[in-house]
Order: sequence, then C-alpha cells, then structure tokens
Amino acid sequence: MPIQRNNPARAVAQGAVIAALYVALTYIASLLGLSSGVIQIRISEALCVLPIFLPAAIPGLYVGCLLANLLTGCVALDILMGPIATLIGAVGTYLLRRHPRLAIVPPILSNMIIVPFVLRYGYGMGDAVWYMVVTVGIGEILSVGALGTLLYQGLQRWGSQLTGR
Repeated sequence: MPIQRNNPARAVAQGAVIAALYVALTYIASLLGLSSGVIQIRISEALCVLPIFLPAAIPGLYVGCLLANLLTGCVALDILMGPIATLIGAVGTYLLRRHPRLAIVPPILSNMIIVPFVLRYGYGMGDAVWYMVVTVGIGEILSVGALGTLLYQGLQRWGSQLTGR
C-alpha cells in the first residue's frame, strides 16, 4: 500500500511518538542526573535532528520538552522557556534540512542562548551566564552534535520511508 504524503493523522501520530521518546529519554537522563543543571546532557536532544526528515517532529519536540520539564520538576521559567528553545531549534533544523551538517546548529545555539538565563533567573544559579553558555553548549554539542549526528546517519537510509517521499 502506498504511503499517503499529506496524512494529518500520520503526522499527529509521528509527533506523539517523538514527544513520548523525548520524555522517556529525558526521564532516563534525569535519573542519571544529566538532564538539568549547569552541566547537562539531555540525551533526548539528539531527537532535534528529526525535523530534517519529518515536519511533524517540530510540534513533537516542543510537546516532548514541555512534558519532560513538567514531569521532571522544573521551575515555571524552565517549563515555559525550555520548550521554546527546543521549538526554535527544531524550526531552524527544519529550515536547514537540505544542509544536514548545518541543521544541527540551531538547537545547539538556541539552547546555549536561552538555557543559561533560565538557570540563572529560574534556578538562581550564581555561576556567570557566560560560563553556563559554555557548559550548556558542550552538553548540546554532545547531545545534538554527536548523538544527533549518529541518529541522523542511522535514519538517513530510511528517510524516504519516514517522509513518504
């Protein structure tokens, strides 16, 4: 049976699965003490490469980050701004989808810019914002840059099946 390209139910299902994966991976990282703080490696951020393949990943990542932040006990500012950082990154990845090496940059940058201010003003962390830009950036480079690139390479051969193209 041929894959329907503009199937709204399929897009919702894909977004829901991505959101669930994001929550599960964040929860695992949280149990390991890696998902928040000045030094953080959110394994779930590797999923930020998915908008290269699926536009439905954009709302899926946003909802996944929102739910993960709610479920892991984040402060209100993080519940608001964390998903916005992820949304900005996901949209940027989608816009750069024809340039996969560059497509990983928007989630890294959006989190490097937004998360340190959330840590400073939401959590009252006394570290210098520039220091947190560096530490969050390193975590994002590991999550999106390294793990996300591995995920991209693994999915690249199945991309046409994912997108229906």
